[in-house]
Order: sequence, then C-alpha cells, then structure tokens
Amino acid sequence: MICRATQSANTLFLPLSLSYLLLVACGGSAPDEPGDAQAPEAINARQLPTDAEIIAKVYDTTFSVPEGFFVDERANTQRSYSLYHVKDASISYEICTDDYDEAYELEAADNELRAVNGYYVGAIENNKYFEFIRELSYPDGVGNVADLTSPGFSRVFKCSSINRDGVDRNLRNGYAGTLNERPLSVDSIRIFTEYMWQFTFFPNTQKKVLQSFSTEKNDAYEHTLLLAFAINQGFGNCDRIEVVDWVFTADKMSGEITKDFIFLFAFNAQINNGIPEKC
Repeated sequence: MICRATQSANTLFLPLSLSYLLLVACGGSAPDEPGDAQAPEAINARQLPTDAEIIAKVYDTTFSVPEGFFVDERANTQRSYSLYHVKDASISYEICTDDYDEAYELEAADNELRAVNGYYVGAIENNKYFEFIRELSYPDGVGNVADLTSPGFSRVFKCSSINRDGVDRNLRNGYAGTLNERPLSVDSIRIFTEYMWQFTFFPNTQKKVLQSFSTEKNDAYEHTLLLAFAINQGFGNCDRIEVVDWVFTADKMSGEITKDFIFLFAFNAQINNGIPEKC
C-alpha cells in the first residue's frame, strides 16, 4: 500500500492507543506486545527530559524529531508525494538486490499491483538503494483534488547495504535486518534507525522522538529513540503520556540488528485553556 502524502509529508497514520496499538498503516497489522519495563535504577541513571519538557513536546504540533535528526532527500519535494519501499509478496519485509535490472523488474511488477500506479519517469541510485520515480494519477476525490498527479518514489534496498529479508515489519521487538556495509560504526546504526523511523506505523500526529542517541558496546553498536505518545482516554479524561525507549542494536561482526521496545514510565496530562499541563 502506498501512503498518500500531502504538503510534502511522506506518511499517513491512524490515531490509535499505544497500549493496544494496531499497525494498520501502509499494509501493517497487529503488533507484538510491548517490551518489558526498564528497571527504575536504569532510568534514574539517565538524563531524561522533565515531565514538563515531555508535555511541551507532545502537544507541540510543530515538533516531531530533535534537531539533527535524519532528513530524507525527498523531504524538500514541493508537491505532495509518496515514499515507498518495494516489499515481498507477503508485505513482511523490504526486498533487496544489488542488480539494477532486477531492481527495475521488481519495482515495475510491484507498480502494476498497487492501488495507485503510475508511469515511469526516471531512476537514481546511491550506496543504499535504487529509487524509481513515477508520476502517479489519482481519481477525483482522492488525495489533492486540485493536483490529480504527484510523484511517487519507490525504493529497492541494495543487499550490500541493508538486507531486510525475513523481517516482520509489524513487530516492535526482534530481528530488524542486517547491515552489510563495512566498516560498521555508531553512525551506521544511527542512520538506519532514523531513516527507518519514516516508515514506522505509529500515529503521525501522536509520535514524538524526544531524544536520539548512540552508544558503543564491546560487541555492538546501539541506537536509542526516546519516544513519547499522547493516548486519548476518552471524553473528560486526561491523556495518558507513555514514554518508551526503542533500542536498535547492531552486532559489530555480523551486522545483524535487533530492536527492543522498552516501556519507561507514564503519567497523565491535558491541554487546559491552551496550556499543556500535568493532571
């Protein structure tokens, strides 16, 4: 499924509760259960934002990620556009190949099966993926009615960079792929983590990345996204603010990546006369 984007955004998501989050955007389905809560002593050892700082970011409609976070090369596209990865038949993982002709054939076949397909415009490639550009046509009443066409950017990963074969995209924990570029570094896992954040299933209006930081261990490189979610608890009730770590770890030798979704803590908050406050 292609996510229809407007005003140069690149994804659309449905507002759902984090506690029972259904991964339904872009071909997703139900997720696995959240990871175990982190021990209080581990949380206290870190420099976390205050509750007031978290609330301010959660309710700030102009904030989504911290300064210096990855920005996709297509983010400056002036028209509405779609950003998409070609996936396997089950839509479980993104396909990869190092052969341009094979990538072209895979993308062309995939284009024919999409709900909204388009005609070929051109292609580019970099060290991470092949990208195929198509002009998409939307029927009346769908997308931007004033602009019935928009560019679609479809990507096929290069296996020599990222191999996602066998990944279950619906899961928040477990295997996340293999980084094959060498040499690996903390920057490798940072770029992977921040790049893939664009394609997560969380509600676009609710997900906030408070912090994004890397750590080197003896046998692995690790990157953590500190996330905050505002969960509506019904009319007349305060929102539940859930704060979690999403940790991506790359083995230094194999490049294999695992992800862990770790609940940290929660509290209630609301907007009172236009001012965010803790309940």
